[in-house]
Amino acid sequence: MNKENKAKLSLQDILTKMEYYCSYQERCYKEVEEKLFSYRVTSSEKETILIYLIENNYINEERFAKSFTRGKHNYKHWGKLRIKNELKFRNISSKIIELALQEIDEEKYLNNFNTIAEKHWHTIKERKGPKKNKKFSDYFLRRGYESYLIYDKLQELDK
Repeated sequence: MNKENKAKLSLQDILTKMEYYCSYQERCYKEVEEKLFSYRVTSSEKETILIYLIENNYINEERFAKSFTRGKHNYKHWGKLRIKNELKFRNISSKIIELALQEIDEEKYLNNFNTIAEKHWHTIKERKGPKKNKKFSDYFLRRGYESYLIYDKLQELDK
């Protein structure tokens, strides 16, 4: 769809598109707002649409945060710090972020970390030493795991 067509859409057409946009995947307020910006709606239209979507439960920040947390941990194997930062970037409140992080079972979190850490350790081609240790820790810091977990695992694997 080109830009001229987007500008010609009626409020009802945009609303229908936004319902679909929010239905097929959980969305946060910020993502919906950015999508509306691409339709060039006025601020009053944007407000009307957002209120409608929230009142009809198309947008629910808590539901979004919990779903995001489960998905990123279970499938992308992100650590809590990365998930927390990504949710902050999406303007999710700290209270909701804390609730969402409770979706991760602590035992499963540690098991995932240990499994991935052991696999990753053996894929690093460097010999044991500072270079290999740095590659290992950098990888897990980028993924958002806590430094104490990384350090403890490094001590265990380096023996």
